[in-house]
Amino acid sequence: MNKLLITGASGFLGWHLCHIAQTEWQVYGISHSKIIDLPNINMIKADLTDFQALKNLFQQIKPDAVIHAAAQSQPNFCQQYPELSYQINVRVSLEIADLCAELNIPCVFTSTDLVFNGLNAPYQETDPVCPVSYYGEQKVLAEQGILERYPRTAICRMSLMFGDVPDHATSFIQPFIQTLKQGKELNLFIDEFRTPVSGTTAAKGLLLALKTTPEILHLGGKERLSRYEFGKLMAEVLELPSHLIKPCSQGDIKMSAPRPPDVSLDSSKAFNLGYKYLSIREELQQLILKL
Repeated sequence: MNKLLITGASGFLGWHLCHIAQTEWQVYGISHSKIIDLPNINMIKADLTDFQALKNLFQQIKPDAVIHAAAQSQPNFCQQYPELSYQINVRVSLEIADLCAELNIPCVFTSTDLVFNGLNAPYQETDPVCPVSYYGEQKVLAEQGILERYPRTAICRMSLMFGDVPDHATSFIQPFIQTLKQGKELNLFIDEFRTPVSGTTAAKGLLLALKTTPEILHLGGKERLSRYEFGKLMAEVLELPSHLIKPCSQGDIKMSAPRPPDVSLDSSKAFNLGYKYLSIREELQQLILKL
């Protein structure tokens, strides 16, 4: 089997990638924070900002393809610590692009729907980027720098992701579920819209991107929902107390990073390439079996 190197392997998306990719690839997963035990996965603990060590790792493994999923993906953290997050989100990404270029191997970079300002949704791949937060700016810089250094990279813009997770990671719905199970009120935005997708579906989309012509791809779902609408649907499917979910606005919550109102993605291009998508209700129904 060919070797696939996945960065951020212990994170939410990386964990799903490792599980799904192992049927077709010999998977090497790089984790910075912790080593997790995944059957059939070669896990490596490494600091991606140590560029010499990273180069040595590439030389040792000699991967046939790379999916770069590692990132500092918390917008508020990036807003508070722009220099530190820049090292991770931009410099590391450009270094990986250089290493992939040296080996001339397929590369997939995970970007975000937050490269847009939220004023002209739904967004296609050809729409101009205009981020409103440092995190979005960093992803734009990484996208542009990667394509300049190694055009053979597929840039995949991810939407809000949810799903089952191992003990060490989380998606945005786990705190929602915990809050409702504890009988506490849950305030969710009625004025922030995304096109959510499960971690499993997102991972399959990234693996599809490895096999297609390198290009920018949007990997969102087909349903545009506010956080509040998603929460109500989640509560209905998972049989949680939906009356505890209360509507609020972005302006009601003080946050470090500005948030765009609507970054819904148009993922038609990916669907035409074979990207498969289940409805959010179907994805949540499958999640019941894993909770």
